[in-house]
Amino acid sequence: MPEAAFARTEPADQPMLAVEDLHAWYGESHILHGISFHIAPGEVVTLLGRNGAGKTTTLKAIMGMVPRRRGSIRFEGEEMIQTRSDRIARRGLAFCPEERGIFASLSVEENLLLPPAVRPGGLSVEAIFELFPNLKERLRSQGTKLSGGEQQMLAIGRILRTGARLLLLDEPTEGLAPVIVQQIGRTIERLKIEGFTILLVEQNFRFASTVAERHYVVEHGRVIDQFQNRDLPANIAKIQEYLGV
Repeated sequence: MPEAAFARTEPADQPMLAVEDLHAWYGESHILHGISFHIAPGEVVTLLGRNGAGKTTTLKAIMGMVPRRRGSIRFEGEEMIQTRSDRIARRGLAFCPEERGIFASLSVEENLLLPPAVRPGGLSVEAIFELFPNLKERLRSQGTKLSGGEQQMLAIGRILRTGARLLLLDEPTEGLAPVIVQQIGRTIERLKIEGFTILLVEQNFRFASTVAERHYVVEHGRVIDQFQNRDLPANIAKIQEYLGV
């Protein structure tokens, strides 16, 4: 699909997040080459693509974690391309990295209570335990004692306490058992019902198709195609080619 087509897909209402012509560099390496997409309030949207396509860099660039970037990143109408990462987080965005980033020496409870609230409306610890009952059973356990699935639950639960309304989730199902993947999927559905907006980086488009309304395909730091979720069955062959499945 030609890049010009994406300019015609802006929603009627102001998007919660609008990324336009975003470029990003690590040192001399030019990683993002003008990526553009938008997310409406309450949507779950995925960035699909192979390893090295620029998906994780896109999330980090949105959060101000890439030292050099150019373009436009508007959150709730406010330009953030020059905003520091700590101030971006206080605006109500939360990033859950692929490596999860929990504090291994702290207990589950300490990890959950550590992040400050940035907005009203964050979930209580009890509400997080309703989403992830496993965590309540491991309340006093250190991060090093948790399974990969429990660590992922804790990483997601921790950002839900902050009151952030836009969640950036990087490969939340990577390496997890199918039963945990299903639980993560149910959690995303629940968060969508409660009004959270989610940008999800995934390689597993079969999982993505169970939770997201729309999908952008990223290749070489650009959006090269996009699909409504309802159109996935008719485009499986094309998506498999994009992802190298």
